[in-house]
Amino acid sequence: MHASQTANTKICIERLNFFYGRLQALFDITLNIPARKVTALIGPSGCGKTTFIRTLNRMNDIIENIRIQGRISIDNKDIYRDIDVVSLRKNIGMVFQKSNPFPKSIFENVAFGPRIHGTRNSEKLGTIVQRSLSRAGLWDEAKDRLHESALSLSGGQQQRLCIARALAVNPEILLMDEPASALDPKSTVRIEDLISELRENYTIVIVTHNMQQASRVSDYTAFFYEGRLVEFGPTDRMFTHPMEKQTEDYLTGRFG
Repeated sequence: MHASQTANTKICIERLNFFYGRLQALFDITLNIPARKVTALIGPSGCGKTTFIRTLNRMNDIIENIRIQGRISIDNKDIYRDIDVVSLRKNIGMVFQKSNPFPKSIFENVAFGPRIHGTRNSEKLGTIVQRSLSRAGLWDEAKDRLHESALSLSGGQQQRLCIARALAVNPEILLMDEPASALDPKSTVRIEDLISELRENYTIVIVTHNMQQASRVSDYTAFFYEGRLVEFGPTDRMFTHPMEKQTEDYLTGRFG
């Protein structure tokens, strides 16, 4: 399904093909990701979800022998031609499956990005840290421990810290690659609630293998299979009236 670009489109992907050496991982993907909504990417393991999400902030650039065809634009700017990687990554926060705090204090984890981008004023850094931890739902738990090691936090707290770290540079887009898959159910609920709150201010793309999670947190869902985008649409329609039999078979557990 090819969507036409609308005023609400934040990220526009046109005829994207992606190769690792000779191996093609993504095939002719065209997709419009709407602004200030949550878009979930679902599909079986190895279907290209993570490769796809990593093309959106050029994380795949560090891999040798990759090749990309097609166009990805954010706010109508081609991210492979018109935007340098540093400013692109400032605009796009990334949260990974496994929380990866730096072996520094909680404060220094969140202040890391703003420092890199030139913020030196300690008062300003303090404000950014408080705002980011608050947005990530961690301020109350961390405010008396800012100078303790981030590694002393629980797994769920570490993942929220990584979200705070991503938010600290004021991105417009947040990419999340299975952000709750390593967490216990209670921490997972916290992350899902957080995603629902953040959607008002950020464009969020989340890879999840958990269909219930996709139906709970997302506004739109994209179903990938074997490197192809099979179907994309509003989540409630995708889960109740999928247009493609393949989507229906996957959602009802007949394969995958």
